[in-house]
Amino acid sequence: MLGLYVTGVNQNSDTIQVTAGLSAVMQSLGYSTGVYKPVETGAEEISGVAASKDLEFIKYIDPFIKTYSTYLLKENSTPLISAAAEGISIKKDRILNDFQDIRKLHEVLTVDGVSGLASPLNKNFLEQDMILALNLPLLLVVSPKDCSVDSVLLTINHIKDLAIPFRGVILNKCPDNIDDADMNLMPKLIEEYTDANIVGVLPSFEKNLNPNDLINDVLNGVDIKGVFDVSIPKL
Repeated sequence: MLGLYVTGVNQNSDTIQVTAGLSAVMQSLGYSTGVYKPVETGAEEISGVAASKDLEFIKYIDPFIKTYSTYLLKENSTPLISAAAEGISIKKDRILNDFQDIRKLHEVLTVDGVSGLASPLNKNFLEQDMILALNLPLLLVVSPKDCSVDSVLLTINHIKDLAIPFRGVILNKCPDNIDDADMNLMPKLIEEYTDANIVGVLPSFEKNLNPNDLINDVLNGVDIKGVFDVSIPKL
């Protein structure tokens, strides 16, 4: 199985768009692909049942991608607070058991994370602990407009300290103006102060975007082979 964990520096990174695009590309290349969202906050309530907005977006981009979740929490806060509001305790073992079952079903499984390595899920259980427990390589999504340079550099260097296999950085929600100072500065500083690779650059997307536009932008703007560490003859 080709596995990948996608997370951001903060909640404004819009990792689900990157996860959707990468997963749709792999599905279009003939790989049986799934997306697992262990924890989602801000879930919608439909007929009294929590529903995942992020996984609905995945289905909108490609209905053939299988989607899974473990905890759907209605309050839009950190997972620890959202779970407490519903009298729920997020359990690492439950996530691990679900993950082990799901990974057997697909050739490619992308796990969409929460909102940063230090995001608390439970007592002594941060998102970084979940990444380590799932033992997946990590892809970091960074928005130059929404993330400060220092937070990005700290996150990347912390990933290295944790010895998490790191596939690199995708710059997301990038402006069309190539002269934008923030856009030009961010990749230069990442390369200068870390040894991380910039493996993709993507524009801003609307939630109702044409799925083909997202797939084409990912194909043209992301090093798919580098992200999944696999040789793909069609690319």
